[in-house]
Amino acid sequence: MEVGIDSFAAAKSNDTNVNSVAQLLERIEHADKSGLDVFGIGEHHRKEFLDSAPTMLLAAAAARTKRIRLTSAVTVVSAADPVRVFQNFATLDLISNGRAEIVAGRGSFIEAYPLFGYKLQDYDALFSEKLDLLLKIRDNETITWAGKFRAPLNNQAIYPRPVQSKLPIWLGVGGTPESFVRAGTLGLPLMVAIIGGETHRFRPLVDLYREAGARAGHAPESLKVGMHSIGYVAATTEEASDDFYPGYAETFTKIGRERGWPPVTRLHYDGQRGPKGALLVGSPQEVAEKILRHSEALGGITRLTFQMDQAALPQEKLLKSIELIGQQLIPLVNKHSA
Repeated sequence: MEVGIDSFAAAKSNDTNVNSVAQLLERIEHADKSGLDVFGIGEHHRKEFLDSAPTMLLAAAAARTKRIRLTSAVTVVSAADPVRVFQNFATLDLISNGRAEIVAGRGSFIEAYPLFGYKLQDYDALFSEKLDLLLKIRDNETITWAGKFRAPLNNQAIYPRPVQSKLPIWLGVGGTPESFVRAGTLGLPLMVAIIGGETHRFRPLVDLYREAGARAGHAPESLKVGMHSIGYVAATTEEASDDFYPGYAETFTKIGRERGWPPVTRLHYDGQRGPKGALLVGSPQEVAEKILRHSEALGGITRLTFQMDQAALPQEKLLKSIELIGQQLIPLVNKHSA
């Protein structure tokens, strides 16, 4: 199983944006040296996040790393030009010598739509059309294509081409059955964002994905399932739990005010940290065991990514957590997976 980290490049309220970006790049470099498999950068267009141009951050990280895979988490394809998305990630692939990936999705916020001149009522149509174009560009150097939301392409060659013969494109999904079926029908690897509730409740949706893939003729081994969860690892469970709670509660209480969720309480937080809850917060041993339970609950996963920097933890704690994931948690997961 691949294990990595996703970041939304959170801006720290007590620091400058310059330092926040510098610390993010330091964490990616540290993840590479510590043996993590993948690092992803999200895409948001809000004051509290610094990831509105994720390929710029990933390219800077590519120049400082040697082996870790560099991916989006996610690219908001609906509000982007698929030609530019492909060109940016193909260039990242050249800079990183074949380590670039895309997780295509619609994002969990809506700011990108009015910012780039799109209408929310076209939510589904935008994503379907633009994903189709992105995949066609990925698979063909020269294409002819026409759609509703972009100017047509007539026998147009698109460059540069990436190092990888087929640039990996995952489909990032939340909880709608249609998204899981789409990923299976297209034969795309699936990245499931599970940031709350109980992980096993997603099993029927993952089964839908695998069934749709089988009906479309895709080999079972090509239907990979990844899982994105909020998490943090410290030397002991008590330390991890106490470190992570204040920032987690503040962030998700703030988001909750926008979305109608109740304020986060310690009781709710501890429940989410429990055996079946989505949060991966604890010691390396405890979190490794929970990852394996989650994998079993979903019928097997091939990738797990932590989202840990929204809790506004100090840089030294995040770096230590990355070390523990690479040096202790990953060996435990791989040992039991084998």
